[in-house]
Amino acid sequence: MIDPARFVDQLSDLGVRMYTGVPDSLLKQLGSHIMATLPREQHVITANEGAAVGLAIGHYMRTESPAVVYLQNSGFGNLVNPVLSLADPDVYGIPMIVVVGWRGRPGVKDEPQHVKQGRVQEALLDATDLPWAVLPSDPEAAEKAVAEAHAVALERSTPYFLLVEKGTFADGEKVKTASPELPSREEALIAAAKAVGDEAAIVSTTGMLSRELFEYRQREELDGDRDFLTVGGMGHASSIALGVAKAEAERETWCFDGDGALLMHMGSLAVIADHAPGTYFHIVFNNGVHDSVGGQPTSIGKVDVARAALASGYRYAASTDDLDELPEQIAKMREAGGPALLELQVKPGNRKDIGRPTRTPAEAKAAFMNALRK
Repeated sequence: MIDPARFVDQLSDLGVRMYTGVPDSLLKQLGSHIMATLPREQHVITANEGAAVGLAIGHYMRTESPAVVYLQNSGFGNLVNPVLSLADPDVYGIPMIVVVGWRGRPGVKDEPQHVKQGRVQEALLDATDLPWAVLPSDPEAAEKAVAEAHAVALERSTPYFLLVEKGTFADGEKVKTASPELPSREEALIAAAKAVGDEAAIVSTTGMLSRELFEYRQREELDGDRDFLTVGGMGHASSIALGVAKAEAERETWCFDGDGALLMHMGSLAVIADHAPGTYFHIVFNNGVHDSVGGQPTSIGKVDVARAALASGYRYAASTDDLDELPEQIAKMREAGGPALLELQVKPGNRKDIGRPTRTPAEAKAAFMNALRK
């Protein structure tokens, strides 16, 4: 296994001074080490993977030093456009080292949303016609691979991809975070589900939130067929909910969202405001971190979420960290009509024994569609 400190130190010796990207569970040891040891000016967690490529382009043009861009391969599609239309040697020719966590690698058990992406990942990299390699887990072999990636990136003025398998990185320095006096996301989620009621359609965002919603329904023996758990496609739950709401004239549609997902495609707020019917309602569970992939912070602390929604055209928006206020806030949202948004401020973290959905995505889709026909 690779010591993250050794990996970062080697890149520092090569002149690398910038790390940017979207956190990944397979890279969380590296991400945590970067967060804990590098100064703020050398590390930026971006809203999405394409934005990280943009930042890396700007950094190189000012410093002549390639940046490291990191991501989970599920976000590979978000960076393809800026990589091929900007950074590619046939366009501006911008060197960078792109470290990609290989979820769904063939032969390694993973969640269903990662299986297809993992299986075709090598073919996707080949299709870019850009240099890439699998990062070896042996420390000495890894150093040679990193040196090769850096040299080729500079010589060819190109992005160079390093594909990282599960278990490649050992533990490094960890970020120390305070636990604020806020309700847990699971407590807030259960309170919100109860306040919304049993008849609404709920589209929940990817990650722990959907797992907690599924487990709550199972534990209480409640009908969860009207819950659509968006197990992949981070940032798109609100648009899925919009699609449901526009075709669902009578029933309420609620999006249970996260702060990282909201930031990733924040422009969707304006589109929702423009097109959503009065039955569209949006709850953002804001814990300030990318909880499912290591707890790295988002930039949501710079955003007044409720005012951003209002500025985007939502009819109503509010924020609270008091679960006792939730029934009243839900009532105010309904009275105002949608699109309406409520930010629920919660603390980071989750139960260690949280389960996973036992339905396949196809089974969950069929159950959701059948439930909405009734």
